[in-house]
Amino acid sequence: RAMASSLEEVPVAGESVVCFKYTLANDLVDELIRRVPAFMYCLVADENVYAIYGEEFVSKFRATGKTLFVKVVPSGETTKDRKVKEEIEDFMLQNKFNRDSCCIALGGGVVGDLTGYVASTYMRGVPFVQVPTTLLAMVDASVGGKTAINTPMGKNLIGAFHQPTVVFMDMAFLDGFSRRDPARAEREFRAGIAEIIKTGAIWDKSLFEVCEQKVDQIQAREHVVLNEIVKRSVQIKAEVVTLDPKEGGLRGILNWGHTIGHAIEGLCGMADYSDGLLHGECVAIGMVLESNLARALGLMTPAMVGRVVRCIEAYKLPTEMPPQLHIDKIMAKMMGDKKNIGGKLKCVLLDNIGHCYEPKASSVDAEMVRMICSPCITPVPTGPLSGSVRVPGSKSVSNRVLPMAVLGKGECRIRGLLTSDDTQRCMEALTLLHEEGEAAFEWVDNGNELVVKGSGGRLRVPSQELYLGNSGTSARFLTGVSTVVDKAGGKIVVTGNNRMKVRPIKDMVDAFEKHGCKIKYLEGQGCPPIEIETNGLAAGTLEMSAQISSQYVSGVLIAAPLAKGPVALQLLEDKAISEPYIEMTVGMMKQFGVNVTKPKSNRYEIGNTGYTNPATYEVEADASAATYPLAIAGITGGKVTCEAVGTGSTQGDAKFCFLLEAMGCTVTQGGDSTTVQGPPAGGLKGLGTFDMESMTDAFMTAAVLAAVANGKTRITGVANQRVKECNRIQVMQTELTKCGVKCSETEDGIEIE
Repeated sequence: RAMASSLEEVPVAGESVVCFKYTLANDLVDELIRRVPAFMYCLVADENVYAIYGEEFVSKFRATGKTLFVKVVPSGETTKDRKVKEEIEDFMLQNKFNRDSCCIALGGGVVGDLTGYVASTYMRGVPFVQVPTTLLAMVDASVGGKTAINTPMGKNLIGAFHQPTVVFMDMAFLDGFSRRDPARAEREFRAGIAEIIKTGAIWDKSLFEVCEQKVDQIQAREHVVLNEIVKRSVQIKAEVVTLDPKEGGLRGILNWGHTIGHAIEGLCGMADYSDGLLHGECVAIGMVLESNLARALGLMTPAMVGRVVRCIEAYKLPTEMPPQLHIDKIMAKMMGDKKNIGGKLKCVLLDNIGHCYEPKASSVDAEMVRMICSPCITPVPTGPLSGSVRVPGSKSVSNRVLPMAVLGKGECRIRGLLTSDDTQRCMEALTLLHEEGEAAFEWVDNGNELVVKGSGGRLRVPSQELYLGNSGTSARFLTGVSTVVDKAGGKIVVTGNNRMKVRPIKDMVDAFEKHGCKIKYLEGQGCPPIEIETNGLAAGTLEMSAQISSQYVSGVLIAAPLAKGPVALQLLEDKAISEPYIEMTVGMMKQFGVNVTKPKSNRYEIGNTGYTNPATYEVEADASAATYPLAIAGITGGKVTCEAVGTGSTQGDAKFCFLLEAMGCTVTQGGDSTTVQGPPAGGLKGLGTFDMESMTDAFMTAAVLAAVANGKTRITGVANQRVKECNRIQVMQTELTKCGVKCSETEDGIEIE
């Protein structure tokens, strides 16, 4: 009785109860027998779980004098089939189990589903108890009474609704697996988090926000936080199941991410824990793709989708369709899903974080789902394309505003921040550098606004390396930021993926080293990864070459206000490449309270005043991204307006419209919009020789336009495009040649006929 009073309980559908307690396992047997009295008990456990907990459980159970038989089954999803169900039934029949019996499922979701289905059919139904030992089973399979087995045609196609009499949840079970097989336990734990994220996204915004904001505590398995999110997730599922116990409508929302996720799992799900994907990993991919589906249908904003993707990625869960899967096989699996009705795909759609578009799965056109899941699409020309668009926020501005806001004093609310791999990597690195970690960042207004708590320049030595993927911009800016960290004896490693490790950073590192910073290359010379000793940045003059990348200059400028004294940056050339990007940095620094003076074309002087954050900062639309819809107008003879990109833009690529004008388009540009009217289709003119040094990132769009124009075009001034995420000039030459275009690389650009 004392034990019963100390349990936290959640009722489910009036037939079942979920019991929570840390270290519940110490009294589990007594509590189980008290709550579910029976003449005989059958324990079903998979071999891995039994190896950890089985002997102790059996010993305690038999000490009570009760009759217990044990059936150990193989681990893995392949166990959940007709053959193993038959083996368990035969085992029970041979041992004379009657209706005064109880089945006990000790293990993960596979054992729970299988045992529950056996209990639902044996002697027309006997009680059963769930003792889930994985996080995924706790928050998903063990609650709600859905039991099933798999067939070659798909998952869970044969089963029954059969509520467990009681579900015992003990977070301590997760610790046992961590000690025995840490790698597997960590992966299964993350798969369980995917289901908790799902539950918050469909029903409870605050649960989703906990998953967003407490990543470190959750991944460290802090029992208070973990118990909080598991209990809340179970409460939500219990509420939904109680309202709709047989999945007549509302309960279908629990399948968000599962329409696509189940198809992926059916094709490459994990069979023996050595390869493939876990259920929660497949659902994570499904949630991302079904969020993109909702965005395509006009229900979710890009900011909302960005929140979903960022939250999933924070737990190192997959977000992309496995490349080996063919779209026809994916669609065939989805069309065979038991949730579909009348040939339409049933898919749960969100219209906000914490809210579904309908209180049930929605009917969705299969071709729309096919497009979302496809690795590529084929555009079909239809004549002039016209319209008005607003492209996402500027990547260049986003990658600059984040470090400035973190270095500044006070709070800054950033609107319009671009959702991209680059900005995500930058935020992750800044989280490691900021003294308050994740608490320094908070998404509000459904992900449309990021609130940043400025550090006032008080940065810490991160506990791990700053991994920046292939974000060269972030690597260069955060190299600068790392030099101002003043913690004697500390070291910061800046690294990335394999492509990052061949992207140049030598001129920037050379300048810092000559200025007294201690920086070491850890692999190849002249490229990341690099190790920076945290001794702060001294006052004085840095000398640097800036012919390869203007980002070197911006990286030094962003760091300079946090130096130990005034800093001057003297360029070795008369001017840097891509100066508009440097001017963008200088202009943004002014908005954050730092004045940069430029006494000569190749010299910048910065005081060590630190940054003062503006209360709000609006990220303007991305002028590079705007080149695409504007180019469509030029190619098709349509009329396109790009909002939030005009004469007031700080980005050099905002002048791309004048390149289109030179090719025969009619251009109107105001302070905050640009409109392009293309000539009749086929009427674009070649550019002759055109210097794009002031808008280098737009050269690829220009190259495609040149390919369909009449006459030759020679683009110059873009040599820096060879050292981006790839050699962009070489790639454009290769891909245009595949399309039958005559073109060749030049020293600093490309020539196209």
